Amino acid sequence: MVEEESAVVGSVEDMKKQHGLYVESNFAFNNSMRYHLSDQSLHWKADSAYTSQVNYDYKTPAIMEVYPKLGIGIKLQPKDDFISIRSWELLMDSYDRERRGLAIRKMYRAIAPWTTANPIFMHLVSKTDDQVYTAIDQCAATGYEALILSFGSHVNMEDTTAANLSNLKKIADYAHHRNVKIGAYSLFSSRKISEADDVINPKTGKTGGAFFGNAPCFGSVWGIGYTKRIKTFFEKTGFDIWENDGPFPGDQCASTSHPGHHGLEDSQWVQFNMQKELYHWLNARGVYINSPDWYFLDGSNKTGLGYREVNFSLPRENQRILNRQNIFDALWEENPSMAWGFVPLTAYQGGGKDAVLEPLHAHREDYKQLMMQYYGAGVQACYRGPRLYDSEKTKETVIDVIQWYKKYRTILNSDLIHLRRADGRDWDGFLHVNATETGFKGLGMLFNPLKTAITRTIKLPLYYTGLTGRAKIDFDDKSTKEVSLDRESEATLSITIPAESYRWFTVE
Repeated sequence: MVEEESAVVGSVEDMKKQHGLYVESNFAFNNSMRYHLSDQSLHWKADSAYTSQVNYDYKTPAIMEVYPKLGIGIKLQPKDDFISIRSWELLMDSYDRERRGLAIRKMYRAIAPWTTANPIFMHLVSKTDDQVYTAIDQCAATGYEALILSFGSHVNMEDTTAANLSNLKKIADYAHHRNVKIGAYSLFSSRKISEADDVINPKTGKTGGAFFGNAPCFGSVWGIGYTKRIKTFFEKTGFDIWENDGPFPGDQCASTSHPGHHGLEDSQWVQFNMQKELYHWLNARGVYINSPDWYFLDGSNKTGLGYREVNFSLPRENQRILNRQNIFDALWEENPSMAWGFVPLTAYQGGGKDAVLEPLHAHREDYKQLMMQYYGAGVQACYRGPRLYDSEKTKETVIDVIQWYKKYRTILNSDLIHLRRADGRDWDGFLHVNATETGFKGLGMLFNPLKTAITRTIKLPLYYTGLTGRAKIDFDDKSTKEVSLDRESEATLSITIPAESYRWFTVE
């Protein structure tokens, strides 16, 4: 590769790498919720034959190679097949962060179209079956399309007894009767199973010291059984969604007694492929997969925006700002459908009365604004709690937001352009754009975190909508204005945003 930087002094690690080619492989994991931090396969090296380079020590990063760093180490038997990792290369034409992000987002829509699915779901914390049935009814009544039984709920996906599977099939049948998809949560890593089944730390020869402290080995007796139990669960119950927390994060295992791998050298490759095979199996059956890791190119549908969970113990006004920062930061290289956020309806990670949304009717405006900023970004959040509404007025609020989202769903699920990041000091916002859409070409959300109304003059980059000359902007579905676009297809907009509130507008 032609070097990105000609520097007299510097190493392969220190010098800038070629930005004209974006490379992504399906060998990415570690739960960072960002691809470049999850990637395990891209390597830059010096070329000793490149003697005319500027670098004094011949250390210019001029060779790019893609391969698993820890090797593969499998024993290939006669007539066995070996399938390598796969990489995709995307040519870039700009250093502009937004333009580069738009190209990557378009790549995902092309090579992993399942990532464009974006069902509206609730996260239920259930203790009884009756609570599940009630939540299904609330989803049906408000227009929610799916219900996920969250972590801490009473459902155990690993219980494959006939009685458990039969009971959960009844629940799934009822949900489908109400036109609601249903799913459940299952944790793989960051848990201790047993000394015999956990990954063996190659440094100590003992369990512990894994990526999440303790973790089972996929190649152990328990790990092999886990895959079978999950498949049995979906085959017998008819559930539609799997929230798989802690998927394989890259742990090596030094055990020589686990039946799935023969030793340390093949342990990462074997476990990685077991995870992939399970996701392939689920994806092929139409099961939607939430996974906090970068398995998009192997069947996963959605990952987290990236957030610190203890922030949800802060006052609601702080949560609103932090959530918008999370949205802004995540959607540079992800489509809105690829990420989930989080709205704990009940106390989560501590916090006082100023942090919680329950009782919902007492905090309807905060509840609505959290929904509007997530749905306005096209991002589904995990609304985690015992119910979606607790009064008729709360129910009406939820219905109004969901109907608004469904009305503008196409444009809200389109590319997000970054206008201004939330900082709590002035306005912030983003703009959805879709140049190929015949209806709305854009939809913007502008927020005011201040305790007084503000009027600001904002430049809108309508170049990304494909419009030239003039555009029609409809504010809050109440008033319409025609605006002129300059030679760069930007519109100058003066708008007043109420205190601690928001405005939205469409572009045609």
